[in-house]
Amino acid sequence: MRFLPLWLMAVLVVSGSGCTSWRSTVAERLPAYGHRNWICIVDSAYPAQTSAGVETVVTGADQLAVVREVLAAVAKEPHVKPVAVIDAELSAVAEADAPGITAYRAELERVLAGAVVERTPHETIIRDLDRAGSLVHVLVLKTNLTLPYTSVFLRLECGYWTPEAEARLRAALAAAPAR
Repeated sequence: MRFLPLWLMAVLVVSGSGCTSWRSTVAERLPAYGHRNWICIVDSAYPAQTSAGVETVVTGADQLAVVREVLAAVAKEPHVKPVAVIDAELSAVAEADAPGITAYRAELERVLAGAVVERTPHETIIRDLDRAGSLVHVLVLKTNLTLPYTSVFLRLECGYWTPEAEARLRAALAAAPAR
């Protein structure tokens, strides 16, 4: 059996060719991920980011199908829950400028029904991901979608600890006498 050089194996995995599929990448990464990690399901024009912790996998798949599958995978994990961050610009993209965007928005709303959704300007999201990629892992799943401002960024939060519980803990620590 002939072995491929390590650099070529990495190119094949990242490009979506070779043995590793995006589904298996998600399945492998998700148990290790925790709060502050990101899984991003992006359109085809999304840039390859250079932060060390950002991994890009080209899926060749339908974007909304990938969003559905990733949300289903995350829902099976008790240690994390997703916050969907979408581009604030999406709501203002005109059908005349991007045919199909109206139908896309309606379907995305169905896919994200019941999820926590934040709308944030695109450039802010990119900056947040660059920062996150210097501290934690960010998985970018690049799809074949060709509509602008349609990327869905899933910021993972702790699945068994709430922001309210954290606030109560911090208040209790602040109120405790110094030791």
